[in-house]
Amino acid sequence: MLNAAIVGLGRWGRTLVSSVQNSSSSIRFVCGVDPQADGAAAFDLAGVRRAADLDEVLRDRAVDAVVLATPHSLHRDQVIRCAEAGKPVFCEKPLALTVRDALAMISACRDRGVVLGVGHNRRFWPSYGELKRLAGCGELGELLHIEGHNSNENSNAVLQGWRTSPLESPGGGLTGAGLHVLDVFIGLAGPVEHVQAQQVARAAGPPPLDTVTALYRFRNGISGTLASVRATPFYWRIHLFGSAASAEALSENEVVVRRSGRPLQHVCLTPVDSVRAELEAFAAAVAGSQPFPIPSQDMLATVQAFEATVAALQRG
Repeated sequence: MLNAAIVGLGRWGRTLVSSVQNSSSSIRFVCGVDPQADGAAAFDLAGVRRAADLDEVLRDRAVDAVVLATPHSLHRDQVIRCAEAGKPVFCEKPLALTVRDALAMISACRDRGVVLGVGHNRRFWPSYGELKRLAGCGELGELLHIEGHNSNENSNAVLQGWRTSPLESPGGGLTGAGLHVLDVFIGLAGPVEHVQAQQVARAAGPPPLDTVTALYRFRNGISGTLASVRATPFYWRIHLFGSAASAEALSENEVVVRRSGRPLQHVCLTPVDSVRAELEAFAAAVAGSQPFPIPSQDMLATVQAFEATVAALQRG
């Protein structure tokens, strides 16, 4: 059993704890750090004791690993401190806001033999796994193009705090929802070579009425388009186009496959708790039974594409 500390007890930190506490046989949370007392108190009954700060967690021999659900700009310092203390660390997305920071974090963990995990839970959706399988086995033919859209109206409820800061969450809806699509792109199509992007805002908000659209060219020649709308109800779609067929993920567990001259194939997959799955995969990596499913080169490629997209958005 991996005894972990949670750093950051906001909405998503609580989601991480709830996904495994008293239900997982491989990971549990034993303490939590948050500057807001009410956030930490919310987990008293879940067996999560409160720690004063990250330093206390890193000194605690009862803590085997650290999970970060903190403002993005803090990730570099916190990950490196965990690595220096010999604590495996799982960091919520985005791993970093810049390639420079991501390289420093990955290098620190590698140099000290510390496992680094990142919270891209869409990679644990069954529909992603099916797209990955179809792309890898050749059923789609030569891969030509990928399209993705993630909209999430949760941003309408976030009217203040660090998540509304352009410094912490640059690119409008890109950092919150769009980054999920971008990371899936990396997992399916590989690193990005070129990007053009635009952000269109109707009003300053709240709520934020803006859209993000990006056009990608990947190193292997595949093209791609990404879109994200912060104000509209939740929507997810990843569509992978090949020379022989296309496969479209419409939800966590639903994939549609289209082949020339054949009936449309509708695939319904067994649901999985993706948040629990990513934390258990991290625990398995710490135990040495398997590598973390998102390799460091993918972590870096996602941050590279993210930083380039933000730059393209800023330049218009």
